[in-house]
Amino acid sequence: MTQLGLQRTPARRIQVPRPTRPRGDGRVALFFIAPVLLGFAIFYLYPTIRGFWWSFTDYSLLADPEFVGIDNYVAVLGDSEFWNSMWVTLCYVVLNVGSQTLIALLLAALMHRLTRSVVLRTTLLLPWLVPNVTVGLVWLWLLDTNLGFVNRTLDTMGLDKIGFFTNPMLAIPTISFINTWAFVGYTALLFYAGMLQIPQDTYEAAAIDGAGELRTFFRITLPLLKPILALVLVVSLIGSFQIFDTVAVTTKGGPVNASRVIYYYIYQQAFTYFHMGYAATMAILLVLILGVLTFIQLRLLRASESQLA
Repeated sequence: MTQLGLQRTPARRIQVPRPTRPRGDGRVALFFIAPVLLGFAIFYLYPTIRGFWWSFTDYSLLADPEFVGIDNYVAVLGDSEFWNSMWVTLCYVVLNVGSQTLIALLLAALMHRLTRSVVLRTTLLLPWLVPNVTVGLVWLWLLDTNLGFVNRTLDTMGLDKIGFFTNPMLAIPTISFINTWAFVGYTALLFYAGMLQIPQDTYEAAAIDGAGELRTFFRITLPLLKPILALVLVVSLIGSFQIFDTVAVTTKGGPVNASRVIYYYIYQQAFTYFHMGYAATMAILLVLILGVLTFIQLRLLRASESQLA
């Protein structure tokens, strides 16, 4: 080509655009969660660290903390009233979680299979929206031995009055019933939301095979509801161990410590007897117990496994 008088033009380099790295959203996410992290650090992390330190001290709120090592832990483990409070709390947990879960499953199944009324769901949620102190006071007035509506009705009918809050055998079952009434609607809605995630063709296939409602519930609904069931049981377990307000406004731990749950005993040690270090020790032990129970629950239920996948 050079002999023909044509000049050779240099080849142009084709510049391939470099792939741009996507801008990370880490700073934006941190900006939005910063208030939550700040609130968590102030109201949860700092009190937890402070309480852990107090558990190794003799602190009465009236003097500076004095380091005593593990003396508080040894004293709590040998405290018969502490173990009695734990036993009372455990009885309440079994009654409350058991009754609340069974009734909530029944209500959710009825809503899912029979009706999906928004009005019904709103009505079920109303007791959960009322503060626990108000719920306790309302039921205290209803079930009071002398002036309560229930006992006045029984007296009018010629029946003996029932000491719902004054009978040691009935105090914890009564408190369990009150909190079951208050929270069962919310729990039922959680189960109902889980049932809505189950494919409808699964129920249609079961109906074609001739499965009845009970068999469909135990063979299809309940196994596929396992992740939601695990969540509800864990949350209900932790919430039941934290029962305080209903006891404080109704029985105040009585009669004869029959309803003195562990949270109320911790409150008494801290703010009635001013044994802040001792109360902090019981709180730390309660956290450890709840952590172990939650871990066992999740392992037994295998909450991370879902048959819907």
